[in-house]
Amino acid sequence: MQIALTTTGRKSGRPHPVTLYAFEDQGRLIVVGSYGGAPRDPDWVGNLRAHPRVQVQRAGRQDEMLAEEVTGPDRERVWELVTAAFPMYQSYQRRTNRTIPLFALAPVEAG
Repeated sequence: MQIALTTTGRKSGRPHPVTLYAFEDQGRLIVVGSYGGAPRDPDWVGNLRAHPRVQVQRAGRQDEMLAEEVTGPDRERVWELVTAAFPMYQSYQRRTNRTIPLFALAPVEAG
């Protein structure tokens, strides 16, 4: 599914919208910082690491969500799901020396 992710700029503090493809996994949305296999992460990755609270628009609704980088065994499992759905991510990974980051977006708990 396509989403509009709005991050907060790590330097500017301003909102930065980007359109991404997201995968659903265990009540979370997963986004992939592939940047087509470029040697550096896309700018939105640095924004998420600095300011993990984001706005996500999808299917006509907007939600406040919290981003967390997926690591360890969970990353391996999620990477398998992502690459099974879109094998192109494997070719992107082969193009770069960096590990392509994955982020889980989960709704911010009310209250």
